[in-house]
Amino acid sequence: MANKSFGQKLLGVWNTKTIVAVAIGAALFGVLMNYGGIPVFTNTSLTTAMIVPVVVGAMYGPVPALVAAGVGNVIADLLGGWGLWFDWSVGNGVAALFVGLLPLYGAYITEGVFEIKHAIIYMLCCVVGNGVAFGIVTPILTTLFYGGDLNVTFLQALAASLGNIAVEVIIGIPILFLLAKRYKSRTNLEEE
Repeated sequence: MANKSFGQKLLGVWNTKTIVAVAIGAALFGVLMNYGGIPVFTNTSLTTAMIVPVVVGAMYGPVPALVAAGVGNVIADLLGGWGLWFDWSVGNGVAALFVGLLPLYGAYITEGVFEIKHAIIYMLCCVVGNGVAFGIVTPILTTLFYGGDLNVTFLQALAASLGNIAVEVIIGIPILFLLAKRYKSRTNLEEE
């Protein structure tokens, strides 16, 4: 993975395994958005669904994480009966893209590479990604598509960002260390 170009690292490897993982991730994201969260503000929950882009991003790259979270949010909207809120779907996709940037700064989970410096960069990516997604992208799209009240949107965005960052960092970092450790133990096998 280290010798791939920036574009290849960003797009990830798209094969049958990736497509299946993204589809399962999107479905799981949709279900967890509805049933795996604690309400913290109007139409906003502290949700375990944000672990899905962490794992998909770690295993397959940033764009697969974006697709899993974006499509997963559409599935969540359909399951919840809320109607389609593409502003939040795009916002979750953008946040997931930042979460999945791991290979761009040298964290190759499937090769067993994830160190403290990667965890710090990952945490910064979570903060910046959620800030961009819910502080810029979602409010702009809300205004363009729905003409919504920006005060409510910004309050929802703040609650969503803080909840997402908490889940992605507090639960996500240990998961990334465990995944890297698991893959590292597999790469050190020798043939007898």
